Amino acid sequence: MLKNIKISIVLSLVFMLIFVLAGCGTEPKPTVNGSATPATPASSPNPANQKPAENVELTISAAASLTDALKEIQKAYESKHSNVKLNFNFGASGALQQQIEQGAPADLFLSAASKNMQALVDKQLIDANKQKNLLINELVAVIPTDGKAAIGSVADLSKAEVKNVAIGIPESVPAGNYAKEALTNAKLWDALQAKLVQGKDVRQVLQYVETGNADAGFVYKTDALSSQKVKVAFAVDPGTYSPVEYPIGMVKASKHGKEAEDFYTYLQSKEALDVFVKYGFSIPK
Repeated sequence: MLKNIKISIVLSLVFMLIFVLAGCGTEPKPTVNGSATPATPASSPNPANQKPAENVELTISAAASLTDALKEIQKAYESKHSNVKLNFNFGASGALQQQIEQGAPADLFLSAASKNMQALVDKQLIDANKQKNLLINELVAVIPTDGKAAIGSVADLSKAEVKNVAIGIPESVPAGNYAKEALTNAKLWDALQAKLVQGKDVRQVLQYVETGNADAGFVYKTDALSSQKVKVAFAVDPGTYSPVEYPIGMVKASKHGKEAEDFYTYLQSKEALDVFVKYGFSIPK
């Protein structure tokens, strides 16, 4: 009898020990102060400190002559930066400069003349350390591909058969100012006043020639290459006008500084510069 009681006690102790050990595997471990320690959660694939990139829209004010090249660059850039949308504001560099001065939203400015960029740097609207000369262009005179007037030099613009000559508004369109310089140096600016038709930007000048509303027009080499409706009558002597430089700069008022600087840097990359060269621009040495 006594032997059976001892066996029963031993079995009871064994079952109690098993029960206690089993409970230790499910109950939370106590901390030093006696409170329960919560179970450690599984690692999250998207930690809180790695938020998805915010969608950003950048506004780039750019000279009209950059239209075709920048539209191609836009496709390549947005395909690699899905959170960034590029909005371009194309126009005459002088008009774009005035818009920025008046507070129009812009993140980057690409001008067709250094003076427009320098004016904004002087007014501390463009970061002086975030602007540089990006491209070079050339001035040419174009005529309609089916044009009847025989034009092969700047002097031919004085011929009676040449009724209209298109140029950009010199005060706001760099190409127009370069054309004015060249005509002034050729002693033709005053003589041609009755024939001059002014365009709001270089692309409008090109359109005047394409549609036959002008017998000739002064545009950049890159504009001439973009159209099948015009041909180059002659290249303007580069010694008669200021160098055609395209500076790029970051607007200080940008609300998206990091993304703007990323695109600013990308436009200086070989990938982007190759596109500009494809459209006829040259790279400063």
